[in-house]
Amino acid sequence: MLVAACASKPMNPWTQDAPPQVLVPVADAGIDDQRGRFREIYCEVLESRGKEWPDYRPCDEALTRVGLEPEGLGVPVNLGKSRRHILLLIVPGVGWECMEEWLKMDHTIQQLLNSNDFEADLLEVDGLSSSANNARQIRDQIEALPSELANREIVLIGYSKGSPDILEAMVNYPELHDRVAAVISVAGSVGGSPLANMAEQKHLNIMQHFPNSKCSEGDGGALESLRPSTRRTWMANHPLPQDIPYYSLVTYPHPDRMSSVLGSSYRKLSKVDARNDSQVIYYDQMIPNSTLLGFVNADHWAIAVPISRSHTFLGKTFVDKNDYPREALFEALLRFVEEDLEQRDQ
Repeated sequence: MLVAACASKPMNPWTQDAPPQVLVPVADAGIDDQRGRFREIYCEVLESRGKEWPDYRPCDEALTRVGLEPEGLGVPVNLGKSRRHILLLIVPGVGWECMEEWLKMDHTIQQLLNSNDFEADLLEVDGLSSSANNARQIRDQIEALPSELANREIVLIGYSKGSPDILEAMVNYPELHDRVAAVISVAGSVGGSPLANMAEQKHLNIMQHFPNSKCSEGDGGALESLRPSTRRTWMANHPLPQDIPYYSLVTYPHPDRMSSVLGSSYRKLSKVDARNDSQVIYYDQMIPNSTLLGFVNADHWAIAVPISRSHTFLGKTFVDKNDYPREALFEALLRFVEEDLEQRDQ
């Protein structure tokens, strides 16, 4: 959480350390724009679930149209049982283990996926440690999967800092390549966040005092792992393995969909680019050479952290735009990836 970070120094300081870079359209960055098909799948899933699942909203309000969005394929969407029996393993973001008990999360996403023969679980990583440290923990937990799950196709989803944690795992541990079928970044800090340049690790360490927190300082490298110069230098020096497909789901909220508690960090980050989710600028969320799934009309917390469901007062005051149909979104993610993997196998 970088909301409280504040400093007078530039958000992107003058430096000679980061590699040269250029901002180009997604097609020129090797990104396959599949927003049209993902919209078809998400809308179909969302409407099929309707209001029986929490936080329903119409599809056009759930996704943000940016520029010229490609047309969909116009082919039927499989809403039945999973054909590949995918095992979804989720890697959370900064401080998750510090606030997990306080959140009191329900299990509606897991229940929905299980009912369609997907399996979903959370990988426990250090909330305040570096991406290198957490990459090792990801490897260790995948290797330790019980036999009843070991034969399933694994899809890794990284939320926020969970995305660079996963990317480092895929580079550092080649033994994972035969186990992992795909990697999805959700609001991922792939290119870091300028907010990290304004903070110090001690700001994050305060999260150890969160109610019922069970986190430690770890190796103290979480913030350094989020700095743009760190992330871009790492990507320049560590090409991702090309035998694994990567997918990027980007948070691109309209300003009126930003919770009030995130307004300060949104405005600070807007000094660099107003197209941000309060923590990460939209173009820093895309994995190079990945498939772009869509732009989501939700802020950085709303897409994955259901604060308003378990803390009603906060949901009506400070975290007042936290409602989002996450269950339908995660089902649509797996429906799209399953379909895409089938096409790649042909």
